[in-house]
Amino acid sequence: MQYLHTMVRVRDLDASLGFYCDKLGLVEAERKENDQGRFTLVFLAAPDDLERAKAERAPLVELTYNWDPENYNGGRNFGHLAYSVDNIYDLCQRLMDSGVTINRPPRDGHMAFVRSPDNISVELLQRGESLAPSEPWSSMPNTGEW
Repeated sequence: MQYLHTMVRVRDLDASLGFYCDKLGLVEAERKENDQGRFTLVFLAAPDDLERAKAERAPLVELTYNWDPENYNGGRNFGHLAYSVDNIYDLCQRLMDSGVTINRPPRDGHMAFVRSPDNISVELLQRGESLAPSEPWSSMPNTGEW
């Protein structure tokens, strides 16, 4: 058995790509347009996984954009996506600077949570050892659900 991908339905493909690629740092590995089915699939990979994702089509996040408007509720019951990061403080600062709410700040220098435009929870985990606690993160409260 091999893990392939997680599919997330999105309402606004541009906003979702802005979050996952421009802000979070994932990269587009593949895109498929289906005129007959009226949907677009965009497969994203973490930069460190891109070569493997292109060769094996895994591990990936699949953004599914249905061209006909639909409402998708319950992002919280999905659970979350998780990524290890080189420096959790730097990434959280970059996300905040680009307008992303840090729902669960990295107070412990190890874990944070943010949400996509479609309310999908994304866990960020410090690669390797936790960073030393640091302000403003140490005293920053949670915001909303994560």
